[in-house]
Amino acid sequence: MEIKDRATKDIETIQQEIIDEFEVLAGDRESTIFYIMELGQKLPELNEDHKIEQNIIKGCQSKVWLTADPDKEYLHFSADSNTEITKGLISLLIRVLSGQKMDDILNADLHFIEDIGMGRIIGSQRSNGLVAMIKQMKLYALAFKSKQK
Repeated sequence: MEIKDRATKDIETIQQEIIDEFEVLAGDRESTIFYIMELGQKLPELNEDHKIEQNIIKGCQSKVWLTADPDKEYLHFSADSNTEITKGLISLLIRVLSGQKMDDILNADLHFIEDIGMGRIIGSQRSNGLVAMIKQMKLYALAFKSKQK
């Protein structure tokens, strides 16, 4: 397995960068959704071999495939989705959590989601899916951390 770059910034710093980026959009729903979809387009392609049932996040309305690769105490995520907005949402989570220490992922307070008003922008069903994505990322961190002991 190739060792991927570790995050050079901590979770809090990355969240603040995202909050700053979204402030420019001034809560405009249409612009925000377009920006989220744009972020999803920048997400690296997920190998087709990883688009399998066991990598699908349960609880998402759209299909979201998520994989995790450990590197000592760090965890790297890859993902894809069959819808642009969901792909953008998972790309935000990957930006914040990928390359971080497993303990930091487990303890992360992902306040940026509320701070940028994501709930009112994406609606309740996608908000539930976002919660499922976060839960799955934290479960991966917990599982890999427990294997280290």
